[in-house]
Order: sequence, then C-alpha cells, then structure tokens
Amino acid sequence: MPTANPDEGLKRVIGVSALTFSIISGVIGAGIFALPAIVGTELGAFSVIAYIFCGILLAAIMLCYAEIGSRITTSGGSYAYVEAAFGEFPGYIINWMYFFGWGIIGSAALMNIIADSLGVLFPVFSNPLVRGVFFLVLAMFMILINVYGAKQGVGVVKMITIIKLLPLLGIIIFGFSEVNAVNLRWERLPSLKSFADTTLVLFFAFAGFETSLGASGEIKNPKRTVPLSIGIAGIVVLLVYMLLQTVTQGVLGAQMALFKNAPLAAVADRIIGPAGATILLLCAALSCFGNVTLDILCTPRSLFAGANDGLFPKFLSRVHPKYATPYLAVITYGSLIFVFSISGGFQQLAVMASAIILLVYLAVILATVKLRMKKIEGGENLFKAPGRWVTPLIGIGAIVWLLTSLGKWEILSTLIFIVALCVIYLLTRWVKQKNKFLGVLK
Repeated sequence: MPTANPDEGLKRVIGVSALTFSIISGVIGAGIFALPAIVGTELGAFSVIAYIFCGILLAAIMLCYAEIGSRITTSGGSYAYVEAAFGEFPGYIINWMYFFGWGIIGSAALMNIIADSLGVLFPVFSNPLVRGVFFLVLAMFMILINVYGAKQGVGVVKMITIIKLLPLLGIIIFGFSEVNAVNLRWERLPSLKSFADTTLVLFFAFAGFETSLGASGEIKNPKRTVPLSIGIAGIVVLLVYMLLQTVTQGVLGAQMALFKNAPLAAVADRIIGPAGATILLLCAALSCFGNVTLDILCTPRSLFAGANDGLFPKFLSRVHPKYATPYLAVITYGSLIFVFSISGGFQQLAVMASAIILLVYLAVILATVKLRMKKIEGGENLFKAPGRWVTPLIGIGAIVWLLTSLGKWEILSTLIFIVALCVIYLLTRWVKQKNKFLGVLK
C-alpha cells in the first residue's frame, strides 16, 4: 500500500493503533482529574447514569465523524468535511472557528494548567517570568517534535497516553477496595436543569476526539482506520470515565465537594498515601502536555489544508523537504499558543469555546447527511453509521439541546465572532478579485 499522499506531499504513516491512542489522549485530558467531583457534587450517585446518557449522545456524533472521515481522506479534519459538503465559505468559517475559537484558546489554557499543577509541588511556577520561560521551552519542544515528523509526534503522544492511563487504571483497580456501597445509593433524582448543565460539562469531557482527524492526510487506509479507531477509542474512554466516576463517588461520597479541585488525587491519597496525590498532580500536568502536543500535531493540518485551498496565506502550505511535514503551519500554530499562554487574554475568550465546538460538530453532522445522499463510486464499501437517519438526528438533537444551556453572553460573543469571520472572508475575497482584475489589466 502506498505510504504517501501524492495530492498533498504528506506521508501516510498513522495506523490504527497510533490513531486510536491519539484519540484517547485527545479526549482523556486534564478535565477528568477534576470532573468526577464536579459531576458528583451536582448529581450524587446518579452521576454514573449521566455518563451513560452523555456517552449515547457523543456516540451519535462520533459515528457521523467516522462515516464522513472514511469518505474524506485529505488533511483538515472538520474543515475538510464541511468544505467538501458545503463549499469554500462554510469551510472557511469552520476552519477559523476550530483553529482559533477552540484550538488555540484550549491549548493555551492547558499550558497554564500544566504550570498550575506543577505550582502545587514547586511554588516557583507561580512567578510570571518563570512561567513565561517554561511556556517558551514547552512550545519549542512540541514544535520541534511535530516538525520532525507526524510519526514522531504520534509516538510521543502514544507514550504519554500510556503513562497517564496507568495511574488512572491504578485508581480503578485498587480503588474498588475502598468503595463504600452506601455512597452509591440514589438519594434523589436531579432536576432537569441540573442534569442538562452537568451533561454540558460531560460533553466537553468527551470532546477532542476530532482533533486527531486533522492529520487525515497522513492516515494509512483511512476508510478502515478512521471508523475502527474512533469506535475503539470511544468505548475505552466511556469505560474509563464511568469506572473512575464509580470509584470516586464510592470512596468520597458526601465529601466530594471538599476535594472539588483534585478528587482523583484525594482517592489516590486514600489508597497509597500522600505520594498518591503527588503522582496524580504530575499525571495531570503530563496529560495536558500530551493534549497540547497532539493539538500541535493535528490542528496545523487544517491551516495547511486551508492554505492549499487558497483560504489562508500560501506559506502555510509549504511542506518540509526532508521531514514531509507542514512545518510553517506547525511553527505558526505553536507560536500562537505560546503567545496566548503568557498573555492571559484567552481567559476572556474561553466563554466562546463551548458554543464554538458545538457548532463545529453540528456542521460536520449536517455535512455527513449531505454527503450520504451523494452517490460516489465505490460508496457501497464505505463505512456508514448504523441506524440510518436516527444516528445523525440524535446528534443534531443533542447539540441543539446543549446549546440551550449556554448563557446570553456566550451566545452573543459567539455570534460576534462568526460575524467578524464573515467580514474577514468577504474582505479577503474582495482583495483577491481586485488583484486578479488588476493583473488582467496589466
């Protein structure tokens, strides 16, 4: 089988195991180290059911990604899918929404969580100058890894995924001996509003699986690899989340609220003592590092794909002559993450991220529906989400429901952001047409 993508100049080096580990690493991030307490405080023992419910909703979205990811095999992930179905303008909006509204802000936040986690153990990380130098070193290291090659970047992510999963699996295995069955009894049913708000939190605990698909131009046999990897990763993530919630709820019970910032560290402390809490804090920092590394591997491929289509500056489409990676897109993206990490400005923009990723998912589901109705040669051999129209309808319904939980300021800021993107797009098109017209006159 050929290992190169002749249309883009990239090498297809990512197989099933590598993509599966990347998706797992992209989903199981820093949130899970605090999430059990947030969910448990709101819902109590009913929280485990919330995971199942949220897992069903996310499964519908993931299956749509699996279907469209087996059809569209070029780089770009969500952007490539929307662009293929609806054209240049929607693709442009989605690319910018994902690239800036979700990718940069989210990774900048994770960089700060790394410093905050280490700051509990080493107070020197509370110094702004030390944090700035630390962020610079981290960003340069992650950029170098991903410029050197997608295979090397995925290799680092795979190693970090294994390392960060080990303590989580340790909590699951050894924590059951500390579980008190009384803490797992349902005392009350949550209100619909409380359940909706908590499901929104859980939704973002599962979000991130689509990041790995940004490198779809470097995935071996994507028609088979993408659906298989998404399916395996989705099952693993759901099982890990549910078991961690069960153990944490069973061990801490009504004391959950006392450990809202680090519930898993509190469980580890119960199991093996203070050393357990230290291990979990280091694991949280490593988990964030893995997520940002994965983001710098995958999201620049959306910039690369957009530059190839003429939507972004042409220099972003350059491929390294030796390493066959979109190195300028990687360097640009990693540098922007560093800038936002030290600026602190991303905190004001973070309120938009929740609405933005929901809208990106909605656009991809609609793209899946449209491409499903389009007959293509060999289409009968492509992966199709089970349930025919039920699966995308569940995904659309879930997203609309979750959007109703957003506040008016989140909705307003998101609309302003989208309007700004539309203006930028129209101005860019106008400049292009003007330059083309002037070129004809000359």
